[in-house]
Amino acid sequence: MHKKYTVILASMVIQTCLGGLYAWSTFVGPLADGYGLSPTQSQLIFGATILVFTVTMIFAGRLQNRIGPRPVAAIGGILFGAGYFYAASSGGDLPRLFTGLSLLSGMGIGMGYVCPLATCVKWFPNHKGLVTGISVASFGGGAIVLSAMAEGVLGRGVDVLTVFRWIAVCYGSLIFIGALFLDLPEKTAAAVQQKTFSGVLWSRTFWILFAGMFCGTFSGLLVIGNLKPIGLNIGIESLYATTAISAFAIGNALGRVAWGWGLDRVGKMVIPLSLGVLAAAVIALISVSGMNAGFVLSAFCVGFGFGGCFVLYAAHLGNVYGSEAVGSVYPLVFMAYGISGIIGPTVGGLLFENTGTYQSSILLAAAVACGGAVLLGGYAVQRVPEPAQL
Repeated sequence: MHKKYTVILASMVIQTCLGGLYAWSTFVGPLADGYGLSPTQSQLIFGATILVFTVTMIFAGRLQNRIGPRPVAAIGGILFGAGYFYAASSGGDLPRLFTGLSLLSGMGIGMGYVCPLATCVKWFPNHKGLVTGISVASFGGGAIVLSAMAEGVLGRGVDVLTVFRWIAVCYGSLIFIGALFLDLPEKTAAAVQQKTFSGVLWSRTFWILFAGMFCGTFSGLLVIGNLKPIGLNIGIESLYATTAISAFAIGNALGRVAWGWGLDRVGKMVIPLSLGVLAAAVIALISVSGMNAGFVLSAFCVGFGFGGCFVLYAAHLGNVYGSEAVGSVYPLVFMAYGISGIIGPTVGGLLFENTGTYQSSILLAAAVACGGAVLLGGYAVQRVPEPAQL
C-alpha cells in the first residue's frame, strides 16, 4: 500500500477516537443521575473541552510544522488517555471532571486533531477539499462508535466513570499507535519550517471565515450538546432520541466528504450553502414534536450541514494561503469553534433551565446559522482579491 493511503487510514483511526467528543450527550443523564451534575455544569465541561481543544490547536499546528506530526499526535494520545483516566477517578467531583475531560483531554484532542489534517493535504495537494473531508469524516463519525458502545454498557448498569476509564485505555492507545504512521512526503519531511503569516489577522478573508465558523459551530454545538435531552423534552422516545445522536454523527461524517467534494468542483459558494442547510435543519427539530422518525432525520440533516464547518474552511484556506496554512492559519480560524463551544452548549442548557423547553435555544441556533449564511453568501459572490499565498 502506498504510504499516503497508510497516512489516511491512520488519520481516520485517530479522528474516530477523538470524535467521540460528540457523544457527550450520552453521558449527560448518567452524570446527572449518579453524581448530581446539572445541565449547565455538564454542558460547561463539554464546551470548555472544545475551547481548550481549539486553543491547543494553535500551538500544536505550529509545533508540528517544526518537529513533524508524529510526536505531536503521540503526545496528544497520551494527554487524551490521561484526561479520561483522571476523570474516571474523580468520584464525580466537578472540578476533577473538568480538569480531566476539559483540560487534559481537550489538550490531547487539539494536538491529535491538527496533525492528520495538515499531513493529509500535503500528500494530496490537488484535492484539498476531498482529502480534508475524508480525513475529518471519521471525527464526525466517532460519536456513532462511542455512543453505541457507551449506551450498551451503561444500559447494563456499568458506572459512567468506569466507561471513562475504558475510553482512557482503549482510545488513548489507538491514538498513540495511529500517530506512529503519520509520515510526511519526502519533499517536506526533511525540513518543515515554521512560516510567519504577517497580516493574516487583518485580512478581510480571515475575519469573514472566522465569523462563518462561529455561526455554524455555535448552532451545531448547541444542538449536539443537548440533542438527547431536546428529543426527550419534545416527546421523542428514548430509543429514538439516542438514535438521533448516531444520525447526527452519520450526517456529520457524510457532510464532511460531500462538502469537501463540492468545494473542489463548485468553489466557495458551497460555504454559505452549508450554513443554509444547517439553519433549515435546526428549525426542523422543533417542527417534529412527537415524531420519532422526523426527529432522527432532522438530526441527520443538522449533522450534514454542521459537517461542512470542518472541511470547507480548512480546504479554502489551503487554496488561499497554501497547504502550510492548514497547520498554521487554520487553527486561528478554528478558534471560533472554541468560542462557540463554550457559549453554544452552555447557552442551550441555561435557556432550558430558565424556560423548561428547548424551543428558544433552537430558534437562537437557527438564527445564528442563517446570519452566517447571509454573511458568507456576500463573501462568495463578490469578486475580491484573495490574499497571496504566504
